[in-house]
Amino acid sequence: MQTVNVDVAIVGAGGGGLRAAIAAAEANPNLKIALISKVYPMRSHTVAAEGGSAAVIKETDSYEKHFHDTVAGGDWLCEQDVVEYFVKHSPVEMTQLERWGCPWSRKEDGGVNVRRFGGMKIERTWFAADKTGFHLLHTLFQTSIKYPQIIRFDEHFVLDILTDDGHARGCVAMNMMEGTFVQINANAVVIATGGGCRAFRFNTNGGIVTGDGLSMAYRHGVPLRDMEFVQYHPTGLPNTGILMTEGCRGEGGILVNKDGYRYLQDYGLGPETPVGKPENKYMELGPRDKVSQAFWQEWRKGNTLKTAKGVDIVHLDLRHLGAKYLQERLPFICELAKAYEGVDPAESPIPVRPVV
Repeated sequence: MQTVNVDVAIVGAGGGGLRAAIAAAEANPNLKIALISKVYPMRSHTVAAEGGSAAVIKETDSYEKHFHDTVAGGDWLCEQDVVEYFVKHSPVEMTQLERWGCPWSRKEDGGVNVRRFGGMKIERTWFAADKTGFHLLHTLFQTSIKYPQIIRFDEHFVLDILTDDGHARGCVAMNMMEGTFVQINANAVVIATGGGCRAFRFNTNGGIVTGDGLSMAYRHGVPLRDMEFVQYHPTGLPNTGILMTEGCRGEGGILVNKDGYRYLQDYGLGPETPVGKPENKYMELGPRDKVSQAFWQEWRKGNTLKTAKGVDIVHLDLRHLGAKYLQERLPFICELAKAYEGVDPAESPIPVRPVV
């Protein structure tokens, strides 16, 4: 068995793993860092994120407002000191990503553009068209390459964490191309493997999101907290689970039931807003959990439709936005809807349902 000695072993090379590796390399140029991933980093699931990332930038916004939107959106169950740290550091991280080359969408005056997202009183979602995760991952991956002390182990499946007297001391991985094993000894192990939402029938996750890191940590007695907080997204394609970004609704998309009725107004998300003129925190821009729960209520009332495969759905209607605007702001959504549902969003509503 091959043996490698490093200072830090990071399991997972998506957005979190790459950012951790860069931070470690910047903190101490003498550190030797192993970055281990069961796929090539650019295939990590971060690439699937579409809509954007929240950070205060507008003069009318503030950390306090972002803090309140976050805590209220979490039904006051959030760990508030963590939220405070998050809202204060988000603009720093977004600006750092821009300096590393992330192509945030711009306004006509050249400033960073932001869009509406559910649960926000003020627009603060930075975005790169509707391929934000793709550009984030490219930016982080390309930045990581300039640090020679980051040693990548692509397509290596970590089988277990190595421990000594209750302390993590590295991991054992299998080279998936060759079927050989490597022992990676480290003074610290970072688990950045994402979640395990492939366990759900309707999900947005790629086939690699299987909870490997969570299960490894659990087997070694590491407590897993808040496991019930699995996020439902209101709009995924019914047969594949592919995400129709919240940006669709932020740009003015509406949700309608089988009768063409905007049902969200019946579930505490009203009053109804004008079509194509979304208002923060109302109707389609309500918190994701509430918009998802409204679908369940409509399903119970018999107000949903069924696909040819018997999947219950409602419609996400973007037609009023026009083909030109859709191609400018949501080009990838147009591609996905056509490829996987045979629907042109400029001509027909998109079938959607909640997914995790």
